[in-house]
Amino acid sequence: HVDRVTFDYNRWILDILPAHLEEKAFAEPADYRNRTLFDREPANKGLYAGPYRVTEVVPGSHIALAPNEHWWGQKPHFQRVVVRVIENTAALEANLLSGAVDYVAGELGLSLEQVLAMEERLKDRFRFVYKAGLIYEHMDVNLDHPILKDKRVRQALLLGIDRGKLSEQLFKGKQPVAHSSVNPLDWVNNPDTPKYGFDPERAKKLLEEAGWTEIRGGIRHNKAGERLSFAFMTTAGNRTRELIQQIVQGQWRQIGIDARILNQPARVFFGTTVTQRKFDGVALFAWISAPESVPRTTLHSSFIPTAANNWSGQNTTGFKNAEADALIDRIERELDREKRRALWHRLQVLYAEELPALPLFFRADGYVLPHWLDGVVPTGHQYSTTLWIERWRVK
Repeated sequence: HVDRVTFDYNRWILDILPAHLEEKAFAEPADYRNRTLFDREPANKGLYAGPYRVTEVVPGSHIALAPNEHWWGQKPHFQRVVVRVIENTAALEANLLSGAVDYVAGELGLSLEQVLAMEERLKDRFRFVYKAGLIYEHMDVNLDHPILKDKRVRQALLLGIDRGKLSEQLFKGKQPVAHSSVNPLDWVNNPDTPKYGFDPERAKKLLEEAGWTEIRGGIRHNKAGERLSFAFMTTAGNRTRELIQQIVQGQWRQIGIDARILNQPARVFFGTTVTQRKFDGVALFAWISAPESVPRTTLHSSFIPTAANNWSGQNTTGFKNAEADALIDRIERELDREKRRALWHRLQVLYAEELPALPLFFRADGYVLPHWLDGVVPTGHQYSTTLWIERWRVK
């Protein structure tokens, strides 16, 4: 029996702990991180249930793995695997060229742009694989904003962005355009979800329908003389997002929208601005998802952060929609696979119509592999490529 508290605590990672080693450490859960053998004695053989076990940990340097003789599945091919810690791209490239590093996992830190640049220099020596996954790059829209609460304006914003060109310019087309928050890799994805191509003329018509009919100095105004203007925020210093901002800002200006770039350090942006819904317009960032991840915390109205609930919940757009709430509730309870799929499909159509957030891309990871290594399969989700490490072998 697993009670509700245990389920919620382990919602994302179901940790199965060896009782003969960890039961005493877990007797005081609040102090577990200071008592667990995973930190105090990581090379203890009894801690591991996978194809490999940890044999050595050198902080800041490397972790060494050896085959687990008690593993029940396929025996791994390599007798030793070393996971190295390398702090910058130049050093990593030097280690690749010298043979000190064989493989760079896409989920471990190199940005897509860095891998694309590395491919230009090293494409003859290594194999480069790109896998779009479940990291959803998007813009949250503050639905309490007097301009952005009109969904015609939100639809115009998305129609005014050439996302295909953005992907081609910045990512050589490796990052697919997102049409909802549900990845096409997910079995519940609705291929018939309404799609917003780049259509500035349609965007202009929607803005005019919403009352933004007068243009002064290239910017639209309504009859009250108010400018079609709002803040456009993201994390300061994130070069990729800042480039996206600059391009999108220019595209929006072509249809009469003034998006004022106002960036903050990540600790401020995520610490208070987004979590307390203080962004006065749109906020560019990413959600990390999982297959069939029910968007209760991001879309259900009961999860809108407020001072009254101590800013808990991730519905930072302030989306309130009775049909969406009901669909989310039913998805969580429906056990029939096909009925659940139908509920998911309707939720995606509703999301595309209301646009509480503007979908941009599903982020791709770049993997750098030697030509001799076979069996490495990027997952496309939260688990790393070591998920099937026992299949790795020499060609």
